[in-house]
Amino acid sequence: MKLLNIGCGTRFHKDWINIDRISYSKDVIECDLKKGIPFPDSYFNIVYHSNLLEHFSKTEAFFLLKECFRVLNSGGIIRVAVPDLEEIVKIYLKSLEESRNGSKEWTYNYEWILLEMYDQTVRNKSGGEMLNYFLKENIINEEFVLKRCGAEAKRLIEYGKKILNENNAEIARKRDGKYKLLKKIKRILLNKKNLRELFIKKFLKEEYEALQIGRFRLSGEVHQWMYDSYSLSKLLSNCGFVNVIQRDAFSSYIKNWSNYNLDTEINGEVYKPDSFYMEAVKPEIK
Repeated sequence: MKLLNIGCGTRFHKDWINIDRISYSKDVIECDLKKGIPFPDSYFNIVYHSNLLEHFSKTEAFFLLKECFRVLNSGGIIRVAVPDLEEIVKIYLKSLEESRNGSKEWTYNYEWILLEMYDQTVRNKSGGEMLNYFLKENIINEEFVLKRCGAEAKRLIEYGKKILNENNAEIARKRDGKYKLLKKIKRILLNKKNLRELFIKKFLKEEYEALQIGRFRLSGEVHQWMYDSYSLSKLLSNCGFVNVIQRDAFSSYIKNWSNYNLDTEINGEVYKPDSFYMEAVKPEIK
C-alpha cells in the first residue's frame, strides 16, 4: 500500500510518503508542487492533502488535482480537506445579524470571522492579522475561536502568550542601550543574508517594500481561492474522479483512517474543525 501526503507541513505520518514545498523533517521530501508531483503514473493507492488546495489559484488547483489523478492507480482514493467557505459564510451572516441586534459577544465573533474570510487572502506578512489576534493578551472570545480552529489555534494562542512574556522580558533587557547596539552589530556581522538584504535595500530604496511584499505573496502562505462542498465536488469530477462523497474528520474510504491522526488528534479532537472533507476514487480500468 503506497500512501502520499502532499503539502504536509509539519503534520505527517511515517507510513506515508510526505512532500511539501519546504521540508522541516528528514521524513518530508522537498518539492514545488506547482511543477507537479514527482512520481510516476499509477504509483499510489491513496493521495491526501489538507488545507493545501486553497493556496493555489483555480488553474493551479485543477492542475494539482489532475496530477493527483495521474499518480493514483486504478481504484485509488483521494482525500481532500479545505476550509469550509459555506460554514464561514453562515457564521458571518449570523454574527452580522447578532451584532446588529446589539450582542457584544457576537461583535467579537464578527471580528474574528471576517479575519477567517479575508486575512489569509489579503495579508502581506506572515501570520497577518490573525496572528496579531492570537498575540492579544486577552482574547475575549477564545472559546469561539478554539471551536472554529481547534488544536492549531490553541497552540498559536499558547505560543502568543509565550511570546508576550518573552517580549516583556526582552523589553526589560533592552533598556540597556549597549546591549541593544551590540546585539544589532552581531546580527549583521554574523548573517551574510542580512548583508545581502542591506545591499538590496540600499539599491532599491523605496521599491524594497514592494519586493518584500512580492516575496511574501509568492511564498505560498496566502489563500488564492475558497471552496464549498459543491464547488470542490464539481472540481474533482471535472478532473476525472468518481464516487465523490463528503466526509467528516473520522469517516473515510481509507481503512483505519483515524489511526493516522492526520485530520484528528490522538485525544480524538478534530485538528481543523473549520475544514470540510471530500473523497473520491479514480475509476477502475475495464
